[in-house]
Amino acid sequence: MCLLADLANRGIAGHSVGRARDASLVLGAFATLDFPLTDVQVFHADRGGEFDNTRIDELLDVFGIERSLSRKGNPYGNAVVESTNRLLKKELVYRNSYATIGQLRRDLNDYVWWSDDQRLHSTLGYRSPKEFTEQGLVL
Repeated sequence: MCLLADLANRGIAGHSVGRARDASLVLGAFATLDFPLTDVQVFHADRGGEFDNTRIDELLDVFGIERSLSRKGNPYGNAVVESTNRLLKKELVYRNSYATIGQLRRDLNDYVWWSDDQRLHSTLGYRSPKEFTEQGLVL
């Protein structure tokens, strides 16, 4: 699974599921964004090999997206995404067993809807990311 977090509202902006951790997984998550790629200012990633790829570099260059990589041994650069991933694993992945990638994809879609539209975040004043955005608020 690959999640793209929106730091402005703590929502899951994009997501994808695949059999391998590679550039296709990351590009698939970008393909699910419901806003123009020109609105993305920074793509922050850890130092995983799937992020060091010319296909991703080309996408970022075309849309003028700045790349930000965590420094080696610095876990704080992507703390929001790490927290989101931890919750996803705790609330979805570890509670279920998946026989097919299709089942995981369906459950992930449902989880993203719930997380963005229903789940209350203390950082957002106990609002959902959707409600926070609809009220015109930004972190």
